[in-house]
Amino acid sequence: MEGNTLEKQYKDQLSDYREWEQSHDVDALVYPENFGPRMSIDEVALHRGEVHTVITNKEARGKEGALAAIIKGTKNAVVSAALSQVPLSVRTDVVEITADLANSMDWICRTNFMCATLVADRFHVQGLVHEAVQELRILERRKAIDEDNALEKQARKQWGRYDPMRYENGDTKKQLLARSRYLLFKSEAKWIDSQRERAKILFREFPKLEQAYQLSMQFRDIFENKNLSKEEASQLLVKWSNHVKASKLTTLISASQTIMNNISKIASYFESRATNAGAESFNAKLKGFRAMLRGIRDISFFLYRIEKLYA
Repeated sequence: MEGNTLEKQYKDQLSDYREWEQSHDVDALVYPENFGPRMSIDEVALHRGEVHTVITNKEARGKEGALAAIIKGTKNAVVSAALSQVPLSVRTDVVEITADLANSMDWICRTNFMCATLVADRFHVQGLVHEAVQELRILERRKAIDEDNALEKQARKQWGRYDPMRYENGDTKKQLLARSRYLLFKSEAKWIDSQRERAKILFREFPKLEQAYQLSMQFRDIFENKNLSKEEASQLLVKWSNHVKASKLTTLISASQTIMNNISKIASYFESRATNAGAESFNAKLKGFRAMLRGIRDISFFLYRIEKLYA
């Protein structure tokens, strides 16, 4: 039997999808029985760029009973209206909820989970700092590209051949900045020999990049320390932010301001070391299922199958 024929038979005859479709609001699927004390919230784009808010139960570990709600949109009013189906006693029993730093997620959590501690996902927070370092590298690379273009143009006017300068490892300036991307994410201990040589040249030629890299590693070290309390971590984050301000590196200053604006949520990580990794993993499962189906033609039928698998 062809796959399309089997899908049609399942959809119309073998399953209860047609009855389910009539009795469920596919824009706001909520399962009160799947709420627990520790939850995660995230957003995912499923169909034609439409973003859904997904709330999952950490204790289910991405298996049956993991999906607590999947609601179209991220506006607080829309999501809160959908979550009103969950009894207040159930929502007040939620003691911890992890999320990224999006304002929409913050308002949803504060409105609907009044007794829960909101924990900012450490990987999103660290990503802010790493992105700031990469932005600085990209700015320097653009300068190098402009410089190369100008020199090549000048050589052509003089009927000559432009041969860019190369460093001792064989990289041109553009190549050095392009190939340094991954080493800037790693600690020095994890560099391979070629990365160690490249980093030595990079930091010699671009001292600001070295300064930014060292600040990003200091920030990572705060989260790697398993013995820090919430109060100690808060003090170290403030101290780190002061060092960033003194560096006058604009991309990092912007990241540190975001961190300081959310320091309470970020420092809450050090109480239980909770992350949003489970929510990210669940979102990856949704996207993987979508890819296996080669896209979503009927969002309602897709959500029906998601409910059967995870709710």
